[in-house]
Amino acid sequence: QVQVVESGGGWVQPGGSLSLSCAASGSKFSIYAMGWHRQAPGKQRELVATMFSGGSTNYAASVKGRFTISRDNANNTVYLQMNSLKPEDTAVYYCNLNTALTSYWGQGTQVTVSS
Repeated sequence: QVQVVESGGGWVQPGGSLSLSCAASGSKFSIYAMGWHRQAPGKQRELVATMFSGGSTNYAASVKGRFTISRDNANNTVYLQMNSLKPEDTAVYYCNLNTALTSYWGQGTQVTVSS
């Protein structure tokens, strides 16, 4: 069994920064992609950023230039550095791990951007 655990998040004023991290552990697995989605109240869950096993990345248009995804392969950990945060970035952020066979999700961490 694979566990995916997020940390970080919290409250920040508009224009501020936050960092999220996500560590995967458990049974032997091979990561195809690992990244972040988010879900704001009343909205569907949406992709924020993904990093594939080869190192390529994919970002939502709304966060390009502000968010950066990175990883620590040795520890199966992925990070999301969020800069220039806006109120519309407020959401629960979920870590997602994809193997060749299935997908795993973390429990989510709240990010709130407000003055």
